[in-house]
Amino acid sequence: MSEIKTIGIAGAGTMGAGIAIVCARAGFRTKVFDLNPESVARARQQTEGFLRKSVERGKLAAEKLPEIMNAWQGTSDLNDMADCDLVIEAIFESLPAKHDLFSKLNAVCPEHTIFASNTSTISITEIAGGSGRPDRFVGMHFCLPAQLMKLVEMSPGLTTSDATFAQAWAVCEAMGQKPVKTQDTPSFILNYFLIPYHNDAIRLIEQGVADPADIDLAIKTGMGYSMGPFELLDLVGMDTQKLLCEAMHGVTNEPRAACPPLVKKMIAAGWLGKKTGKGFHSYADNKMYGA
Repeated sequence: MSEIKTIGIAGAGTMGAGIAIVCARAGFRTKVFDLNPESVARARQQTEGFLRKSVERGKLAAEKLPEIMNAWQGTSDLNDMADCDLVIEAIFESLPAKHDLFSKLNAVCPEHTIFASNTSTISITEIAGGSGRPDRFVGMHFCLPAQLMKLVEMSPGLTTSDATFAQAWAVCEAMGQKPVKTQDTPSFILNYFLIPYHNDAIRLIEQGVADPADIDLAIKTGMGYSMGPFELLDLVGMDTQKLLCEAMHGVTNEPRAACPPLVKKMIAAGWLGKKTGKGFHSYADNKMYGA
């Protein structure tokens, strides 16, 4: 199989921007695609801000910053992904949308290109079925915030070849990440726990037990978590949380996975989280987490 030198990220939202940092920081030529040019520009601005803060904190050598930014290229033209050896999809959780994207990528990318999805709830086999290259398709679920979290859940679909999975695993390690193999099951490992856990926290708000800041503080202090549930939910976004709930509940019928009414109300109010400046907490800027 061809050596992976150029990695494409499809989707310049919170997750896509974080994954792109991981790739570029590891020395891969990185292309970030999004149909919205403003999303691409924002992702680049956030990336540079995060890296500058990393330099200030002594976690990144100053001379590495321009190297990483030079390796980072943004585009709103899907044809620019034609020279990618690996494309990681990080768009919203919709099977038709993912099928549409991968069918277009299949027409653009060469035969050797591996396709991967960052999905956390949809079957890898189902997504691969609409990709045009199901044998060269793998699940690579990074964790929010990707630029700080090391875990990547690696999931082969029923049709994923052993060679494809092995190469994707090796690339994940080359990025400095910690891959864990999971089966192609709903929500894999992390979100199997996180989605119901987050919904339980939201229901505490609905029941008037405590406010978000106090619940976050209790979880961080009592359980040692680096982020409280509402800090993480604001990063995920209420719109994404709703899609995650619908995907998991639709497959498992787990009552705790059903989307709480408060999430839908917040979406209607435009309180999506950090990206809109207000969710369970309020935000004065759109800096990337860790910047």
